[in-house]
Amino acid sequence: MAGTQVEVAPNVFARTIGKTQQFLVEVAHEWKKITWPDREQLRSMTISIIIFVLLIGAFIALLDLSLNLILVKLIPSLFKR
Repeated sequence: MAGTQVEVAPNVFARTIGKTQQFLVEVAHEWKKITWPDREQLRSMTISIIIFVLLIGAFIALLDLSLNLILVKLIPSLFKR
């Protein structure tokens, strides 16, 4: 056992390099298929997202206030003597 060494076949590295090159070629090919929005589309989508986030935030705030009123103030007041 003292003289044995594990050798890795050189073609394992060659296959890895080949697969990496193929992956990068495919990424470059897919990158060319991307269509980017123009300025007007980008502006429209940004405004829509901001409005949506504000509406969700308002809904969560309203839900928080109502649950705070019910759970912290209303329910404990029922059990006071």
